[in-house]
Amino acid sequence: MHDGPAPELLTKRSLVTVSHAIERSALATAEDGPLVVIALFQRMPYFQRERARYTRIAAGAAVTVVGLVGQTPPELPDGAYPVALEETEELAREWSVVALTPRFGASLVARDRREVVAADTLEEGRLFAGRWGFRRDEALHEVIRLRAHLGDRLPPAALTAIDQVLRRVRDLPATPGESRAEAALRLMAERVDRAPRGGPGRSAEPVAGPPGLVDEPALRRWTGMDGVTAAGTLPVALIGVRIGDPTRAAERFGRRSTAREAQAVIAALTAPLRPLDRAIRLAPDEYLLVLPALSREEALAVAGQVHTSVAGLARSYPFVSFAVHTAVTVTDRRPMPVAEVRHAVEWAAREGVPIATVSRETVASAAH
Repeated sequence: MHDGPAPELLTKRSLVTVSHAIERSALATAEDGPLVVIALFQRMPYFQRERARYTRIAAGAAVTVVGLVGQTPPELPDGAYPVALEETEELAREWSVVALTPRFGASLVARDRREVVAADTLEEGRLFAGRWGFRRDEALHEVIRLRAHLGDRLPPAALTAIDQVLRRVRDLPATPGESRAEAALRLMAERVDRAPRGGPGRSAEPVAGPPGLVDEPALRRWTGMDGVTAAGTLPVALIGVRIGDPTRAAERFGRRSTAREAQAVIAALTAPLRPLDRAIRLAPDEYLLVLPALSREEALAVAGQVHTSVAGLARSYPFVSFAVHTAVTVTDRRPMPVAEVRHAVEWAAREGVPIATVSRETVASAAH
């Protein structure tokens, strides 16, 4: 990003609103061509959602460039030029949409922080650092920057078309009143970002079962399993937990006492969680904790806190033994490797390992 105002923190939800506005402006009929559009989508699933829109943009623009992470250039609509980005390069973490004509410009440039804030879904809460605006000269700077980064991966025809637009832009002054129009657009974008989702009276995450646990449909919605999500973006810690059912507790202490113990277990299990984390009961004695944007060390620390918290129940229930086994992994795979974590928890319980770790190769091992 070029020198200018300090980047602001932006959620994916707000970025989607702005990027759609820029794309809509690129589709508008106007006599100010030729038009250049450059977009970096990070991953193919995100582009697929917008493919129809970019098919229309490519049909009307002088040049349309789409960058995606991958070893081979992706298949794109006719008229769009693909650029394959390496996993390790800086542009792989960038979400950019730039539209530029001699009289108009709009740009969004944001870098993925691989962090998340509380939101209706993990995808909506993904956090980026960046800026956006509807000013021609800012868009000009971004096209020049991206051309410098991508130029050796674009064919001569694309480079020629971009350079022709750049020359035309430099020959003409920017349109007066850009700051006024941008101020109005920012107000609308901010109001859209604050608007409630799901309609009146609907909860974003209905809860079933004990307090502190979400049900499976709510977890699926929150993790994006039923929507558009992609591997390689946001790291998520998964902690599988198995808590041994007290033997014949109902017969010894009565069902009411057992219900209180179950509530105490849920409270102890969820005590280390942040507001943006989630927990789900997979089986009577098995749970899954989902904690976005944690490192392996942080996830292991949470697993240790779970052990300590559940062990503390012995002070309230001295005649009940709560055997706890956990398995920990941090993954950016989608869908998430829940089955591998459950297998690792089973292994930990069988081998008597308090905390097991799951590698990318899904081999369980004792944590040191």
